[in-house]
Amino acid sequence: MFPGASRDRDAADYAVVVAPLDVSTTFQPGARFGPDRVRQFAASFEDYDRQTDQHFSDLAVHDHGDVRAWDDAGEYLAYLAGTLDDYTQEGTVPLTVGGEHTVTAAGVRAVDPDVLVVLDAHLDLREEYDGNPLSHACVVRRALDGFPADSTLDWGPAVEETVILGARTGSEEEYERAEAEDVTVVPPEDVAAWSVPDRFAGRSVYLSVDVDAADPGFAPGTGTMEPFGLHPREMRDVVRWVAPHCDGFDVVEVNDRDDGQSATLAGKLLREFVFAHADA
Repeated sequence: MFPGASRDRDAADYAVVVAPLDVSTTFQPGARFGPDRVRQFAASFEDYDRQTDQHFSDLAVHDHGDVRAWDDAGEYLAYLAGTLDDYTQEGTVPLTVGGEHTVTAAGVRAVDPDVLVVLDAHLDLREEYDGNPLSHACVVRRALDGFPADSTLDWGPAVEETVILGARTGSEEEYERAEAEDVTVVPPEDVAAWSVPDRFAGRSVYLSVDVDAADPGFAPGTGTMEPFGLHPREMRDVVRWVAPHCDGFDVVEVNDRDDGQSATLAGKLLREFVFAHADA
């Protein structure tokens, strides 16, 4: 169980849902082990948050447990989306812990936001990767443009726009897609000066945090490390700024290939989301 959470679903305002999907990782696998490490390293955190004067254990966070993954990504995403949708229908904010970034597609499907905000080193705007449109490298493209006609999923476009914060690499195809009006890319050096746009007011937002947005010096336990990234404080600030606008959240791409730095950061950012969202 996530430290400070409870098993009481009926009273929940937030629900931690673990989605250990790990089928399309392209460099260092192990995202299936990430959620357990997030729980493990979050155990050292103080319950109290000074900035918001709240205790995490008072904020009605329910731990749903693991939604066991299998190797058919399409079927799994459909099942996971149904699980998350049950919470949204109950008025509970889903907090998904991955697993590879592909699971964000299920969260976006369940929450049906207007805007997707992503902290990520990569654009994830590929139409397909190695012939796979359900790759973790395609998740933002799926949220914007939907799934191919021959896909096992018939989900159409899910968001009106996306903002990608911290991106510093991508293919030529991805950068061409990023030039469209429905995509905003904020490079790492500009993230500290970024502020939530006025156009977010009154719109539903989903926030996805890929831990590889952090410089690998801070979070080496992830699938595809990319230098010249964000500092943890910058990621924390983004989460605090965006959380009050959100109806869903996830943190993804932690694996077991470090000494707990990535899992600690992921767990802390999840808590920062809850504190900021509840305070608002």
